[in-house]
Amino acid sequence: MTTAHPAQSTSSASRNEEGVAAAFSLAKWLSLAATPTFAIMALLTSLGRSPMDRLCSSGHGAPLSGMVTMYLLMSVFHSRSWLNLISGKPV
Repeated sequence: MTTAHPAQSTSSASRNEEGVAAAFSLAKWLSLAATPTFAIMALLTSLGRSPMDRLCSSGHGAPLSGMVTMYLLMSVFHSRSWLNLISGKPV
């Protein structure tokens, strides 16, 4: 038969709650990093042309190749955190 130790269970629960709070804080800041990262990737992809671009582009010589379009769309889809921050809502 095992015995319960309430002092140990509460301290481990509070450490677990601190870990969850830290994970949510990290996730909040990572969600804010996604939009500018994808926007920069779209810019760099549109500026740098390489022979491998033919594999990913929908049209040869098109300014918005497949990868640039993908990065722009991902930037737009991840912009919700920035819009919430600007409007004053919690992220």
